Amino acid sequence: MSDQLAFCLNKASVTEIATHLMRCDADFVPALSSRTDISSYAHKIAGNAARFEAWADGILIGLVAAYCNDSERRVAYITSVSVLKERQGSGIASRLLEQCIEHVKDQGFARVELEVDSQNGGATRLYEKKHFIINRKNGRSTIMQLHTGKDA
Repeated sequence: MSDQLAFCLNKASVTEIATHLMRCDADFVPALSSRTDISSYAHKIAGNAARFEAWADGILIGLVAAYCNDSERRVAYITSVSVLKERQGSGIASRLLEQCIEHVKDQGFARVELEVDSQNGGATRLYEKKHFIINRKNGRSTIMQLHTGKDA
């Protein structure tokens, strides 16, 4: 395995997204497959989300997907953050989140939101490092948001 990483925007096919999400399935809290059909979710991401991708040796190793289609409320929504287990802890998710946040700002969105399971302390800490704050809690889900400074 080489350490040569390539960061791309919207390169992955539906199949590559689905394969990546399946490889990361058990690392989601709770498992992604327990909440949604991964194949359908990959199609939705490919068709509707801005995708910030990390690649190594032709394999999608990291993905941040965000819906930037609520122009009326000017809110973007990060639907997925995932990095292959063997690549976690190397700053890939952090870099992809930074790219996503910059994209959201460039598109003129006032804030970006995401949902994280309250049991997923590692993800919550990452989001807090990127200045996301807790907006509200709903059962095991925590809704976090980041104001972009693009408020009207």
